[in-house]
Amino acid sequence: MKSNVGKFDKVIRILIAAITSTLYITGIISGTFGAVLLFVGGILLLTALVNFCPLYKLIGVNTCSVKK
Repeated sequence: MKSNVGKFDKVIRILIAAITSTLYITGIISGTFGAVLLFVGGILLLTALVNFCPLYKLIGVNTCSVKK
């Protein structure tokens, strides 16, 4: 599995995951919508931690910097 998530993209994913989980825990978002956002935040966090996004692979996107 080759990395396709860059540093900036990783930071954005972690921030979105943190924001969605905070909103869910504090009760600002709830119900089905909150659960879906929490699930999406979990997926974003997981892909940030493993540096690989399957959706990026499918559409041919790579945000990693090129190593020389």
